[in-house]
Amino acid sequence: MTPTLDVLGIGNAIVDILARTEEDFLASRHLAKGSMQLIDETAAEALYQGMGPTEEISGGSGANTIAGIASLGGKAAFIGKVKEDHLGARFIHDIRAAGVAFTTPPAKDGPATARSFILVTPDGERTMNTFLGACQALDEHDVDPALIEAAKITYLEGYLWDPPHAKAAFRKASAIARAKERRVALTLSDAFCVERYREEFLDLLRSGAVDTLFANEHELKALYTTADFNTALEALRKDAKLAAVTRSEKGCVIIEGMTTVEVPAAPVEQVVDTTGAGDLFAAGFLYGLAHDLGHRRSGELGGLAAAEVISHLGARPLVSLKDIAKANRLL
Repeated sequence: MTPTLDVLGIGNAIVDILARTEEDFLASRHLAKGSMQLIDETAAEALYQGMGPTEEISGGSGANTIAGIASLGGKAAFIGKVKEDHLGARFIHDIRAAGVAFTTPPAKDGPATARSFILVTPDGERTMNTFLGACQALDEHDVDPALIEAAKITYLEGYLWDPPHAKAAFRKASAIARAKERRVALTLSDAFCVERYREEFLDLLRSGAVDTLFANEHELKALYTTADFNTALEALRKDAKLAAVTRSEKGCVIIEGMTTVEVPAAPVEQVVDTTGAGDLFAAGFLYGLAHDLGHRRSGELGGLAAAEVISHLGARPLVSLKDIAKANRLL
């Protein structure tokens, strides 16, 4: 079967609720700046009541990446679970409007659509508090084998490892993709997520269930329990066939075997909100990978997409990434 999709993403379908805040608010709530923690519905309501003015924007790490691929002109689809409620309808509308194929049926009962309360401090750093809600209902029955077989790359979100039933969906998707000799990519998502599932993530790499890894510097160090970046990178070289590691203003490092490609960060006038920086880097890199553009250009596309998304509030592009890439002669 000839692939008809560039990338299929599987992840948590979440609506982001963003608010600007000060550092003392984080301290008063005992929130670790820059982290993502899971909260229940009661804690979600209490946090919401204490937040300042908010904006609702469809999000979810994997969904942001897939929306970015569509913005670059790629053919993309997404699998994720929402409930048949107000926020679920918002998520479905937004991802389809972005040009992404989305056919996962919403849950008719159970917890509400997931939401992530994102607190953005003046330096642009984001602290996320996520109520998974309906995301936890995603299971292997939601994985359409035809969609997996149609995609050049299946992209899996590390946060998806939190809901127990989603692990089965994760493994089913990987098995189908590998059987068709398709590429399977994983993003580690968050250093705290890595600490929860370190051995399982390493097993996914070492067993060949995942062949392409996305991580930032902090996640990589957490994966190999070291404070030294180069030590972690060399360990990763032995486990992953291909990996792209982002280092904020230092750009990214791409490794494949003994080959190393370093790509500087794209310039950005002002960092407004770092939410989605890694997600959109993955979008650019995956688009390049799906179109055989080479590691350097793929890394440059990732940097360009990340620069766009951190220049405004929200984790999805506000303008056409394809137009920006063409203006920079990357497409």
